[in-house]
Amino acid sequence: MTPDRVGHGAASARAALAGNPSDGYGGAVIAVTLDGFQARATASAASEPRARPDSELVAATVRRFARDYCPEPVARTVAWETSVPRGVGLGGSSAIVIATLRALCELHGVSLERGDLAALALAVEREELGIAAGLQDRVAQSFGGLTFMDFGPAGRYESLDAGLLPALVIAWRVDTSADSGIVHGDLRSRFDAGEEVVTRTMTRLAQLAREARAALLAGDRGAFATSVDASFDARAQMMDLDERHVAMIERARACGAGANYTGSGGAIAAVCRDESHRAEVTAALREIGCATAPTGASGGAAKPGA
Repeated sequence: MTPDRVGHGAASARAALAGNPSDGYGGAVIAVTLDGFQARATASAASEPRARPDSELVAATVRRFARDYCPEPVARTVAWETSVPRGVGLGGSSAIVIATLRALCELHGVSLERGDLAALALAVEREELGIAAGLQDRVAQSFGGLTFMDFGPAGRYESLDAGLLPALVIAWRVDTSADSGIVHGDLRSRFDAGEEVVTRTMTRLAQLAREARAALLAGDRGAFATSVDASFDARAQMMDLDERHVAMIERARACGAGANYTGSGGAIAAVCRDESHRAEVTAALREIGCATAPTGASGGAAKPGA
């Protein structure tokens, strides 16, 4: 590695659509990345290790990468930035980790398969920082676009044509953000204890993700919206939900949209019939203080208010 060499990396926000949060429990999820919101990182050799700005997450990522792929004692500086709304369930933390890992890989000439990149990103949060998390965010962000993920014994990740998606609206409220690690930590302990409602619901969620995939491939957008809706209903059966987040779901549904959480921080994805319907749903969500971003056939997301 030459002293003036640098590595660059980026990763997009992601919105789970159906099946979440069964990914950490042998389930299945379908998710799409939102290219209008990204984390970016630049890595370079340095006299002493540093993250700019300071970040425990970035420092842990560098530490894990060095231990697994670059054992020689080389200090690295990682400059990073992100436009992903934080703490609302759009994969903000994992985007930073993936972007940093991609920058480090380019800096050191390391090539990782997408699945290996996702597994390494998960290890950073789980093993280095003790954060309860699943693979879904990291796989979706490693693959990009629309991805179906089956985390059962056979395990498979499938890239789908994002043009299959109907019009979507992503909505969130920063003032109601939640710590997904706390949410998932409680869920993990309940699952490990064999709580029947949790184990049964995880099986149901996995089936809903498979039904959502089948609906998209069949061009049945109504059935897809039903699977998205049912994923939220399943979550509500096993978890206590913040009423402010539920109000967002209810507002989207009152307009005739299917809706589900995109993660565990409070952001939602609303499935619309067409562009006119999307405009109606967007206006209704903004009335209750939501920021919104539409997604189109490409699966990308415009900036809020677009």
